[in-house]
Amino acid sequence: MTVQIQCIGAAQTVTGSRHLVKTARATVLLDCGLFQGHRAEARRRNLDLGLLPADVDAVVLSHAHIDHSGALPLLCKQGYAGPIYTTPATRDLCAVMLLDAAMIQVADARYLNRAIERDGVDAERVEPLYEPEDVQPVLSQMHCVPYHRKQRVADGVWVTFLDAGHVLGSAIVVLDVDDDGTQQRIVFTGDLGRAGLPILRDPEIPSGANVLISESTYGDRQHPALEALDDDLAEVINRTYKRGGKVVIPSFALERAQQIVYSLKNLRRQKRIPKLPVYVDSPLTVNITQVFRLHPECFDREARGLLQGGDSPFEFDGLRYVSEKQDSIAIDTTSEPCVVISASGMCEAGRVLHHLRATVENPKDTVIIVGFQAQHTLGRRIVERRPKVRIFGVERRLAAEVVVMNGFSAHADQGELLAFAEAVRERGPLRHVILVHGEPGAQAVFRELLDARGFPSVRAPAPGQILDV
Repeated sequence: MTVQIQCIGAAQTVTGSRHLVKTARATVLLDCGLFQGHRAEARRRNLDLGLLPADVDAVVLSHAHIDHSGALPLLCKQGYAGPIYTTPATRDLCAVMLLDAAMIQVADARYLNRAIERDGVDAERVEPLYEPEDVQPVLSQMHCVPYHRKQRVADGVWVTFLDAGHVLGSAIVVLDVDDDGTQQRIVFTGDLGRAGLPILRDPEIPSGANVLISESTYGDRQHPALEALDDDLAEVINRTYKRGGKVVIPSFALERAQQIVYSLKNLRRQKRIPKLPVYVDSPLTVNITQVFRLHPECFDREARGLLQGGDSPFEFDGLRYVSEKQDSIAIDTTSEPCVVISASGMCEAGRVLHHLRATVENPKDTVIIVGFQAQHTLGRRIVERRPKVRIFGVERRLAAEVVVMNGFSAHADQGELLAFAEAVRERGPLRHVILVHGEPGAQAVFRELLDARGFPSVRAPAPGQILDV
């Protein structure tokens, strides 16, 4: 049997990562993430995982972001009882992130059902995709594999994790497959990070790859130079401060929030921004930052040096981590200038919605978008600067300044993706490149670049499509 790869999710889109690797002897699932987008479409696509749990021999998880890990409770709830292989830091992050995702599911269902009852709407009651008690089986099935240790995961399949440099614990997955005596090495980037970002180490380059499954989120664009990030951030904060406004930064709780805190710490130390309050308003971010402190083995040399010197990268005078609900509410009742970093990154859930409701109509305030915003999300509508945006079901005028700073993205840009693919080709007999985790426009541009450079067999599969490799 030819080795087959089926891209079920994150195929011609950027969320819901799920990829099956099938051999004559085993089936391995790479990632099991939630699709994010329109509520009804997301629910429909997440309830149907697109696979039979009984057919899966092992799951290999690249990192803890919910669009890569968030459907694991559903998989186990539907009968999967096998091993889930990941790095130690990813396991610890999943312990808090999957529980948070479950609590959001329950809270959203409660809110919608109350609205249905209150308004007398003729609609079916909403059930959460999973509940907090469904998370524990996932954690108990996880097997931690450190970077660079080769681990047998199924009959004829071994995995080695390399550092992806994307988020804490993120991994480039290297699968060595023995398919009836035929040896193949399949490399899955997960989400590929950027060289030179603070806190984490740079992405590693695998050798001997026959197949490269590559993310392509920013396959059609370049990020601003890393050196300019702090300059741009300082300029926006100072501009907003002078007009007496607040800065709201919707941020992914994992990595992006910690990276922004690190940049603000540097700007404060250099006296390039005023001593205004900075709030990290997300219980999840608070918990994730605690996990960061447990895994200095994932840090780069500079961040490790700060920790060893007793100067945490995640603390500075004027920074406050907010957990309690009443403290979060108080942020919006004060008119003093401040910076608010709050989840979620695509503005689809979490406390950031309350802060956006309080600021989007005020031209003194600023919303800084620091990450990719998927189609049909509130974050994408803010990026597009729609005249009105809907928050908690109410249309509001978007009068606040909107600043997009994609340079803070933890995803490799077009040049970095291309350099990675070139480096992989130089180190191995690369025969196939499969583009995933990207919108069609970005994939088309990136595919043309790869074709022009002579990469063999570059494909961007449709959802559910099966490829022979």
